[in-house]
Amino acid sequence: QVQLQESGPGLVKPSQTLSLTCTVSSGSITTSFYGWSWIRQPPGKGLEWIGVIAYDGLTYYSPALKNRTSISRDTSKKEFSLQLSSVTPEDTAVYYCNARVGPTDYWGQGTQVTVSS
Repeated sequence: QVQLQESGPGLVKPSQTLSLTCTVSSGSITTSFYGWSWIRQPPGKGLEWIGVIAYDGLTYYSPALKNRTSISRDTSKKEFSLQLSSVTPEDTAVYYCNARVGPTDYWGQGTQVTVSS
C-alpha cells in the first residue's frame, strides 16, 4: 500500500512559482514501472493531468503546461516535487499527487493552492 502526502504553500502570488512536494510513505519511488504524477482540479472543473516522473527518472508533461512545469525527485527522501512557474489565478486548484502501477492508482488527499495577490 502506497501512501502519499502533498505539502507546500496554500497561497501563491501571480507570476511566482508554485512549489509542491509529495512524500511517499512506503516503498521506493524507483520501484519498477511506477509512475509518479501531479494532477489538479480547478474549482468547478474536472481533473487535469500535469505531468509524471517515472520510476527511471524520465519525465513527461502535459503539452498545455510543459513550458511552465518541472517535476523532480529526491530518491533518498522518497519525495517528488512539482514546480509550476509564472502562475496566474487560473492555476488555482486542488493539487494531487498520484502513484500508478498497472491498473492501480494511489492518491494523496490533495492540497488547495490559491493564486492571488
